Amino acid sequence: MKLGFVSSILEDWNFEEMVDLASKLGFQCVEVACWPKAKAERRYAGVSHIDVLNLTDEKVDYIKGYCAEKKVEISSLAFYPNTLDSDLGKRKANVEHLLKVIDASAKLDVNMVTTFIGRNQSKSVEENLEIVKQVWPQIIERAEEKQVKIAIENCPMLFGEEQWPGGQNLMTTPANWRKIFEILPSKYLGLNYDPSHFVWQMVDYIKPIYEFKEKIFHVHYKDIKLYEDKLKDVGAMAYPLTYMSPKLPGLGDVDWGKYVSALTDIGYDGFTCIEVEDKAFEGSKEKIVDSLRLSKRYIKQFVI
Repeated sequence: MKLGFVSSILEDWNFEEMVDLASKLGFQCVEVACWPKAKAERRYAGVSHIDVLNLTDEKVDYIKGYCAEKKVEISSLAFYPNTLDSDLGKRKANVEHLLKVIDASAKLDVNMVTTFIGRNQSKSVEENLEIVKQVWPQIIERAEEKQVKIAIENCPMLFGEEQWPGGQNLMTTPANWRKIFEILPSKYLGLNYDPSHFVWQMVDYIKPIYEFKEKIFHVHYKDIKLYEDKLKDVGAMAYPLTYMSPKLPGLGDVDWGKYVSALTDIGYDGFTCIEVEDKAFEGSKEKIVDSLRLSKRYIKQFVI
């Protein structure tokens, strides 16, 4: 397995600075954020280390050369929008940009895009599955045409009031994965597997690794700390951030030994990226660098 990190935590770094830091810290890869250049609507979104809208052949050669020189691979181009947004204007813009990211991934010979399936948060699962049938075939067609794998992260995007009630990502559980893989039976559609989101959903994060082993295209390392006393006070139907918080790997409730052991059981040897969303490590560049250094030191006990 190759160890890297998600670049969105380095919001104030440019492409070269981001790759330089990855190289300096001894990471083998980076999952590169590719949002449109605009004001972010939420934390960790809006970061763009590669501008896919202005990706000339010269820029492609430069990016490839720079990464090769620093011995840092690009694991994936990352863009996590809501492609099923109830606002049709936003939905259209998100889909159009995702298609551009797919094109860019092919140009750069990365051939991987990490994203969300999306969700209309005011509609049921069943209603959203019908929207998937309308929106996603064109995205899958582009991915197949360009031979780019799409890895869907299992984050519910349901944390606070603005994402209530249904969240903004439908592919959050094994039950929903089966439904969507049946609707979109493409070898280019798979998973960006993140165990942390299963912790607070009370879902087994080990067993699905075996069932969906052929669909795991990319892996995240992020932890979640569940506050049992708060959960017992507000209940599971409260806003999730009232009873849990994202943490660095090793500082939460994921059993990383069991998790990596399961990945080795299925023979996974692809990209694995640390995703930092721990508020205790925000506020300065030094803290952010420390978060990556500490996370790498912890995970290296499991990943060679």
